[in-house]
Amino acid sequence: MRSVLWRRFDWPLLALVLLLSGYGILMIASALSGNQVLAVWPWRQAGFLLIGMILLFLVAVIDYRLLGSLVYPLYLLMLLALVVLTVAGTVSGGAQRWLALGDFLLQPSELIKLAIILVMSYYLSTREERMNNLITPLVALILLAPAVVLVYLQPNLGTALSLLAIGGMILVVSGLRWQHGLLMIAAGAAAAVPAWKYLFADYMKTRVMMFLDPTAVSAADRYNVDQAMISIGSGGWLGRGLFRGSQSQLHFLRVRHTDFIFSVTAEELGYFGAVVLIILFGLLLLRMTRIASMARDTFGRLIVTGVTTMILFQFIVNIGMNLSLLPVTGIPLPFISYGGSSLWTMLIGIGLTESVAMRYRKIEFE
Repeated sequence: MRSVLWRRFDWPLLALVLLLSGYGILMIASALSGNQVLAVWPWRQAGFLLIGMILLFLVAVIDYRLLGSLVYPLYLLMLLALVVLTVAGTVSGGAQRWLALGDFLLQPSELIKLAIILVMSYYLSTREERMNNLITPLVALILLAPAVVLVYLQPNLGTALSLLAIGGMILVVSGLRWQHGLLMIAAGAAAAVPAWKYLFADYMKTRVMMFLDPTAVSAADRYNVDQAMISIGSGGWLGRGLFRGSQSQLHFLRVRHTDFIFSVTAEELGYFGAVVLIILFGLLLLRMTRIASMARDTFGRLIVTGVTTMILFQFIVNIGMNLSLLPVTGIPLPFISYGGSSLWTMLIGIGLTESVAMRYRKIEFE
């Protein structure tokens, strides 16, 4: 039976993940090549990839249907980690988002995305016949709310929005009635004004205003976005060449190995290199959409929907902010940006997708 299962493993999906991850390591190496202190980080990213691949295969082996009894304890555990983070978390850049494990900084707000995917997918898959009742989607939102609030308070608006996007798409695919959807949108719109006035931190407001009206903020506030646009514009069709980008190599472009790594790619590899990267993401997302459509049950379909949404949302927002088409949020580019927690979250998500793909229909001798 196991040999039959592994024949259903989606190897093209894995190949796309490895291509993107390798692309990321190459661009991280280029972005940090002029920094002797951080030059070892591409090797660390390669180590994160190796560990992540082990996690991917371990998760793929597990029948996702067996996770149903574990989703609520797992979610509570991740919420507890976020609570602990408020007390014992490591502060960096004004945010308290990391737990120090020796030299490694674990970011629970990345892993909570997977917990949200599992808990909402399981809850809604067990209540398909009750989706006409407003109580069902409201309870799903109540499940989502603690994670969103705890992540926002770090503060981490970008990841909080990512959780909302994941939860919203899972709700839609699970059969949310359009009347209930409109009601939720109206409630969100009504809450927007008081949220802007009382909940948004000053730096969040600055980023939004910088997007809506760049002249309304100072040159210092616009610096990262301006340098990213210069970097992308100077790349031309074929780029300046790997390890030869002026904005990255001369360190004009900050956080170039994380938030703005797409700008490094566009400058050094040009329009061609950026398009290749986008095509790889497009093929990955199409492959995952196909797996979701072939899932044998609603739980599996919603899991893959959640993972696909997680990758798609971060892809759109990261590239959008690099192109100054969206406000800066600090969301990493999946598989490309430096970071162990982010990469492991993506690879575990791919492992869940593979678990669904390997069991998309009844298997002989099962």
